[in-house]
Amino acid sequence: MAAPQTETPKAELPDPQEVARTYAEVAQRASKLLTEHMQRESKRGIQPPSDELGVAQAFLDMMKKLLADPYRLATAQMNLVWDYFSLWQHSMQRLWGLSPTPVAAPDKSDKRFKHEDWQDHFLFDFIKQSYLITARHIHDTVSSVDGLDEESQQKVNFYTRQYIDALAPSNFAFTNPEVFQETMRSHGQNLIKGFNNLLRDVEEGDGKLRIRMTDTSAFELGKNVATTPGKVVFQNDMMQLLQYTPSTAKVNTRPLLIVPPWINKYYVLDLRDKNSFIKWAVDQGNTVFVISWVNPDARHAEKSFDSYLSEGVLAALDAVIEQTGVKEVNAAGYCLGGTLLASTLAYMAAKKDKRIASATFFTTLLDFSQPGELGVFIDEPQVQGLEKKMAARGYLEGSEMATTFNMLRANDLIWSFVVNNYLMGKDPFPFDLLYWNSDSTRLPAKMHSFYLRKMYLENALSEPGGIELCGVKIDLSKINVPCYFISTIEDHIAPWKSTYLGALRLGKTPRFVLGGSGHIAGIVNPPVANKYGFWVREDGKLPDNSEDWLKDASHQAGSWWTDWQAWAQAQDPGQVAARDPATGKLPVLEDAPGSYVKARLDKAPR
Repeated sequence: MAAPQTETPKAELPDPQEVARTYAEVAQRASKLLTEHMQRESKRGIQPPSDELGVAQAFLDMMKKLLADPYRLATAQMNLVWDYFSLWQHSMQRLWGLSPTPVAAPDKSDKRFKHEDWQDHFLFDFIKQSYLITARHIHDTVSSVDGLDEESQQKVNFYTRQYIDALAPSNFAFTNPEVFQETMRSHGQNLIKGFNNLLRDVEEGDGKLRIRMTDTSAFELGKNVATTPGKVVFQNDMMQLLQYTPSTAKVNTRPLLIVPPWINKYYVLDLRDKNSFIKWAVDQGNTVFVISWVNPDARHAEKSFDSYLSEGVLAALDAVIEQTGVKEVNAAGYCLGGTLLASTLAYMAAKKDKRIASATFFTTLLDFSQPGELGVFIDEPQVQGLEKKMAARGYLEGSEMATTFNMLRANDLIWSFVVNNYLMGKDPFPFDLLYWNSDSTRLPAKMHSFYLRKMYLENALSEPGGIELCGVKIDLSKINVPCYFISTIEDHIAPWKSTYLGALRLGKTPRFVLGGSGHIAGIVNPPVANKYGFWVREDGKLPDNSEDWLKDASHQAGSWWTDWQAWAQAQDPGQVAARDPATGKLPVLEDAPGSYVKARLDKAPR
């Protein structure tokens, strides 16, 4: 096939010295990595193939079912041929100067085909539509096989989508018009630079590909991210407790204790001044405390879910009350931090401990019966495989968890960077959210095994007395404090219909709010942005079915933050003079953001 004719900028010869330097660096890196790989493989010996994920078996079962129904298979093939024929007709009409309706069009949110040549250039339009037709038919065929069990069907659907996404024409140099133009313009220097970027990422991943999503050198904690002023006023082996400096003369009587997840770091709530939930909450007159979890290593292998409860939330609660002299606090938990907060509230209810007066849950799972696509990675064989890895080193490596989450949105969090970094030969753009996303955390072996087994595999938290923490059987129905539940409609990590099931488990009906966007963007949604909006039912009812709730919910413009603040303000008995962390009863240990949060795994010496 002749090379596609595209309009390209005037080609400029590259600088010979720069080309020589780039080639030398590529050769040096490639040689070093190849040597290191061979040394590792020789130490490991020949490893038999394994299928810990159960993917091969799932596809084998799917193929057996599919081949047992030849009529359906033949129908699928004929439909594919018909669509190809329609595409051929469409292409002929375009050659004749007509503007027919496309046979297949990408979703409006699909960023892979935004370049104008995907629409305007005959050949690239043909490639795009051919891919979309094939992708649709492959997915439709494997997702409609009769007789396949639900677990296998989920795996087939998920990994088929990974395969389809990987083979998108946008991911290859000569079928992506933007990459093709850059290759012609730079005489292929983009591909050489991209290969150098690839080697750098493998090098920094210690033999494994760690795709760089942002320029990490552009950010520094305490300088241009996590900058809200405050002090570390308490710490133990599990966490540091940060108290933020007030910005108002008066503050609400009850302080706010935030429990973030330990799968990620807390400063997603404090990225920049303009999108920091923590700064905004301080500016609304809240005395804000936040837990900054330790980034665990082998020394923390025996730290359990109990440890996060007792040495985390309860220890922080003791410190907040000692620091402020109050008898009651408000608490908020994000994702896994919300799961821990609910567990703590149930524990406290059993102990007749009423020091937490209200609770807010951000995208929190309490009922794990419908975990969404994360369930693809969590079954008995996979958990056993993880437990073996964790037993050897005492923790789950942060990069492994990050890869799992990235696969849930592969086009945005994997393939877009493959194109930018390796095909276009560009360095990633500095972006605070992606800097945070790349700041991985480890998970202690004992805690993570308990979490996966008891929460995901057994869904024991949702059952009264299903789990025991610190010697107490946990019953979510005993939680009777006012609660606010915020979920997001596009959440892939904690699907909103699943979080809704958890909200039903509480002893007191919460205010349930559904925000726009996803797990992060829907939460980090400041009022000044005026984006997404949210749904709420002002009658306060929480029917058994989530769709029934949504049917009668009204959509509100703006950010859920203001709705939450109005709700939280109504829970508070009054105001007191602002509380300066530097003059509290607890000694100041260091300035926020503290030292625990600064432990980056990708900066650790090897």
